[in-house]
Amino acid sequence: MNNILSVLIILIGVLPTLNAQQSFTDFFNQTDALLKQYVQEGQVNYQAIKEEKQLGQLTSFVAQADLSGTNKATTQAFYINAYNLIVIEQAAMAYPLSSVLNVNGFFDAKKHQVAGEKITLNQLEKDRLLKTYGDPRFHFVLVCGALDCPPITNFAYRPVNLESQLEAQTRTAINDPNFIKVDQASQAVDISQIFEWYADDFGGNKTAVRNFINQYKEENLPEDFKIGYYRYDWTLNDAALNLGDHALDAGNSSNRYVVSAAIAKGTTESKLFNNLYTQRTGDGENLNQRSTFFTSSLSFLFGVSHRFNAGFDLRYRRVRNDGLPSSAFDVFGAGGQSSRQGVTSFGPKIRWAPSEKLPNFSIQSAFWFPIGEDLEGNGELPFIDWNGATWWTQFFNDFTLSSNFSLFTEIDVLWEDIGSGSNGALNRVSTPATAILSYFPNPKTTLYGLTSFSPFWQTEFDYFAQAGVGAKYQFTRNFEVEILYTAFTNDFLQQNNGNASTFNIGIRVNR
Repeated sequence: MNNILSVLIILIGVLPTLNAQQSFTDFFNQTDALLKQYVQEGQVNYQAIKEEKQLGQLTSFVAQADLSGTNKATTQAFYINAYNLIVIEQAAMAYPLSSVLNVNGFFDAKKHQVAGEKITLNQLEKDRLLKTYGDPRFHFVLVCGALDCPPITNFAYRPVNLESQLEAQTRTAINDPNFIKVDQASQAVDISQIFEWYADDFGGNKTAVRNFINQYKEENLPEDFKIGYYRYDWTLNDAALNLGDHALDAGNSSNRYVVSAAIAKGTTESKLFNNLYTQRTGDGENLNQRSTFFTSSLSFLFGVSHRFNAGFDLRYRRVRNDGLPSSAFDVFGAGGQSSRQGVTSFGPKIRWAPSEKLPNFSIQSAFWFPIGEDLEGNGELPFIDWNGATWWTQFFNDFTLSSNFSLFTEIDVLWEDIGSGSNGALNRVSTPATAILSYFPNPKTTLYGLTSFSPFWQTEFDYFAQAGVGAKYQFTRNFEVEILYTAFTNDFLQQNNGNASTFNIGIRVNR
């Protein structure tokens, strides 16, 4: 009898553990089956999985799971799968969408029930896994629903072979030439911003990051190659995008330079933008003159952090007023009825990306001081610039529409000290608004259309509008050339009598 009682007591103690083990085994098996059905080559079929009841059943298990009796490997495997399943479910619930960042608080505000506690995705990643276990390999198996994440696997992570899975996925990611981009010609390496955002997990500096990468890379990164970070593409890893040949390099938009984003910490950005504005002028209908301005703007930024940049602007201008017939390009020659040239302004500039959740939204502000005498002209010299200071604040945002399209928006507040009148100083405020629709026929080329409206809020209200077309070509990730043509009008329905237009060419260099 005593033996029978002992066996019963043992069974009572062991059965709950066996049931719990079976529950987790079922969870891993069902997760594996779900991923095999809806994940292919790192892309998720969100359109189909949105209707899958099994996904909701799995996240219900995630919510109620009891980890009190599980071992280390089971707990880690559970949290990894839980994270990936929650990302998929949340993206599917909001589908169709172009990026998980379009869902407010996706990572750091919205809470989910995981093993009986309410936590965000960031808390699940950082507190339950990274801080608890200190294993940087988690970064290569936790998938954030974006094209620049390490690709999601079509299998579940399991306790029995978790160590080998972590090793394999880390090695796969680091040896992917689209994840670690080595440029032998320029002796430079572009790596994922994961290594910047979580630098402490990889040793805290670029030397330690290089050493971590070299543990897994088949061909070690040379010590004299400079390390930089390419911009993260948050486009949804959606199988419905049908990226075809570009599935491995994250689509035609993945390598593009994002104008609105802050540059990475420790990097620099130099831009030289040349604008040639020309307009026919005269009295009434007698348009027998041409006024042309050439402006060359040098802009420099340094990444103080990945969200705050500081630098300066320098502006050089040439002006020429001439009779017709004449060409806008005569401004580069000598002569004319009146002409002038020189450096006209200089000032500091900052760019700030206020939210981690909106990496392509930034605020840029510059304050320009005038350089030179009589910039507004006198009896002998023509107008070349304003005598007073200029304060220009710009609000940028860039929206990824698909792997081949994006929409850039800009709203500005421009304050100009435009001289003195009979009642003292005259200030002018305008609020230009610009929209640019871009198309990416291949990873290096951008074709775009631009439209802009600029009202001037002064005693006598005025405005102008412009529209144009342009193109950019990235010779390398760090070197880009741009051309743009625009035409102006003071009335949306009637062309300006002066036929104003601009010809533009720009050069950008990132280091």
